[in-house]
Amino acid sequence: MTPLFLSRVQFAFVISFHILFPAFTIGLAHWLAFLEWRWLRTRESLWRDLYFFWLKIFAVSFGMGVVSGIVMSFQFGTNWAVLSERAGAILGPLLSYEVLTAFFLEATFLGVMLFGWKRVSHKVHFLATCMVALGTLLSTFWIISANSWMQTPQGYEIVDGMFVPVDWWAVIFNPSFPYRLAHMVLAAFITTCFVIGGVSAWYLVRGDHFAAGRRGLKLAVAFAAIAVPLQIFVGDLHGLNVGKHQPVKLAAMEGHWHEGEPGEGVPLVLFAMPDQDGERNRFEVAVPRLGSVILTHSWDGTIQPLTAVPADERPPVAPVFWGFRIMVGLGVLMLLLTLASLWAWWRGWMFDESGRARWLWQGWRLLSPAGFVALLAGWYVVEIGRQPYVVYGLLRTSEAVSPNITAAAVMSSLITYACAYAVIFGAGIWYLLKMIRRGPHPDETPPEHGGGDKTPARPLSVGDDESDGAAAAPQEPT
Repeated sequence: MTPLFLSRVQFAFVISFHILFPAFTIGLAHWLAFLEWRWLRTRESLWRDLYFFWLKIFAVSFGMGVVSGIVMSFQFGTNWAVLSERAGAILGPLLSYEVLTAFFLEATFLGVMLFGWKRVSHKVHFLATCMVALGTLLSTFWIISANSWMQTPQGYEIVDGMFVPVDWWAVIFNPSFPYRLAHMVLAAFITTCFVIGGVSAWYLVRGDHFAAGRRGLKLAVAFAAIAVPLQIFVGDLHGLNVGKHQPVKLAAMEGHWHEGEPGEGVPLVLFAMPDQDGERNRFEVAVPRLGSVILTHSWDGTIQPLTAVPADERPPVAPVFWGFRIMVGLGVLMLLLTLASLWAWWRGWMFDESGRARWLWQGWRLLSPAGFVALLAGWYVVEIGRQPYVVYGLLRTSEAVSPNITAAAVMSSLITYACAYAVIFGAGIWYLLKMIRRGPHPDETPPEHGGGDKTPARPLSVGDDESDGAAAAPQEPT
């Protein structure tokens, strides 16, 4: 229980909570923009009901993401002072750009989204929704850029032990950044897609909110049919990039310990128990040459084995190996469910009220959290796979920890975080589930706020509706 080990555990604990909420809100913000766009086009009340239902879920998720993100940022100063000192000239500006260009944009227009209905025109409100969605993408851009630089650093010089930027374009657009950005954005969209699909399918199974459930599941199936195959393609490109710039990580992902005989290629290990001390896999089940086809796109291609580097240069193999298989396995399940749903849709019984597709609806229910699990597994592969380095090949994790921090101090803060998270996020998740159980109600009207001294509510009148091109919204209180 050294300060280094506990600091790593604490950071993993905090970021595991944090990443779930931004990933969900990235996709949910774009889902809200789509729903409001459809309402503006059709003026159909169901689109509006769905928008305000998911808007409340977005607001709670956004708040929990902000809280967990603030806690996470403190650790750079308390637990990782050497990293902050040596790489701060690069990481500091990148994280600051995220706050200036993304978080402020999201926070400003989120207020219009939540409280601007009937205070601004529908088009301005839609613009606010789009700006929030844009803000989530900008936030992803800067965070992935900073993390990717730590994975594949370039555009720097080391002066007196400090990383000094010499080419910001090279820093931002480092070799792994484009692949990791696309992979993360698609992962966020797919995570949200399966939550929407799972919630919608649950309504169909329960037999209530059938119109909302059918529409939500239709859109989830259609989007998954595009995004899941695209994610597989992007993941393949990302894997090739990892093999080029982080070959030891790729070897750990594949459980590839030793160089094979010339011409025999690399097997694809389906199952194994990696033995780090023995430098081998126990109970291995592998398909000959298939690894070469997937990893190098050639019949007899090879990758660098783990034993090509000293033992102290290798990451912990088991969590990387299994994390990768969990991520890929869940991706395959999501693809199979999507294909089965498309087939049932084509045959005309996927959304039949008779319940013929009940087993598919249950499948969407069961896989509704699959995106979150796959997302965490992928991040564990990324972060554990670059060990023992925090800046790959340049700064070891053991050298980046704060020098004067004690194990007792880290343990006490870790326990405090765990207790606080259990209360705050437990209550937040309970409230989210309560809203989901209640579901969107057709008779639910948008929130109406009384005007203040300086921001009076804009009254709706027949003339206002005609000038805005909108139908008047119901005026009853919620």
